[in-house]
Amino acid sequence: MTKKPKLLDQVRFTLRAKHYSYLTEKTYVHWIRRYIYFHNVKHPKEMGESEIGQFLTHLAVNKKVSPATQNQALCSLLFLYRHILKIDIDKITNLKWAKPTQYLPVVLSKNEVSNLFSCMYGVPLLMAQIMYGAGLRKMEVHQLRVKDIDFDRHQIIVRQGKGGKDRHVPLPKSCRETLTEQISLTKNLCQQDRALNIPGVQLPYAIEKKYPNAGKELSWQWVFPSLKISKDPQSNIRRRHHIHPSVVAKHLKAAAKHCGLGKKISCHTLRHSFATHLLETNSDLRTIQELLGHKDVSTTQIYTHVMQRNETGTSSPLDTLQY
Repeated sequence: MTKKPKLLDQVRFTLRAKHYSYLTEKTYVHWIRRYIYFHNVKHPKEMGESEIGQFLTHLAVNKKVSPATQNQALCSLLFLYRHILKIDIDKITNLKWAKPTQYLPVVLSKNEVSNLFSCMYGVPLLMAQIMYGAGLRKMEVHQLRVKDIDFDRHQIIVRQGKGGKDRHVPLPKSCRETLTEQISLTKNLCQQDRALNIPGVQLPYAIEKKYPNAGKELSWQWVFPSLKISKDPQSNIRRRHHIHPSVVAKHLKAAAKHCGLGKKISCHTLRHSFATHLLETNSDLRTIQELLGHKDVSTTQIYTHVMQRNETGTSSPLDTLQY
């Protein structure tokens, strides 16, 4: 008789079967584990709406998490009860979602972007340039493969972005030369791995089973590969992965500090700046929506609130006083 997998393993297997991302898997498992330990390792099947409410209240009141984080925890627990424990979801729908806080995104001026990039170098600089120059999310840049760079058509193909959608974005001309050099590095690492008989890179869905050698082909290699071989957290296979997501974030933070940038920025700030600067040059809102991969244009409209509007002639009443 086959032994039933442990609860958290069931969560992992179900998330993978539904094609959730690995980051989502880590997040859901994290919150479910915290929920269980908060209630002294009591099995979730023995708990319900009351215990979930207590946990969420603890996060909001004692841990002072943001509304978005609180909703993330609730989403994880609802997945557990609905898909793993098969408990009637109607019994716990009285739980209220936290009202999201509406923040205006932090946006850099073009001069600030230039100063920031002048304090960066190497691969982190190239990745940051692509985030700003093409409006890509951090993980979209990390997960670029060689076949996704189309030099002839001057575009980058983002595969399975947020929401599982593909889209085309412009390839910045100023990145072409360094991107070509980066792909040459990727090619050398690929040849090195083949010589050492290291398994090919991780492939999406069932491609690895259908085409066993595809992961060893140059076209499927990561554009920004890690220089070290490491164990795949899902399959436990030792292979080459893309650069760790924390690398660019650390370099960006260090560069901001070095150039005296007073704003609190992240990799996503470059994407915000991309959209805002396009709006300021009168680019069409619908076009920007498609470039960003937003499902609804209302998400893109937030950038209209942060763009510079000096050309309207509006001035502060303070500047009209005489004293």
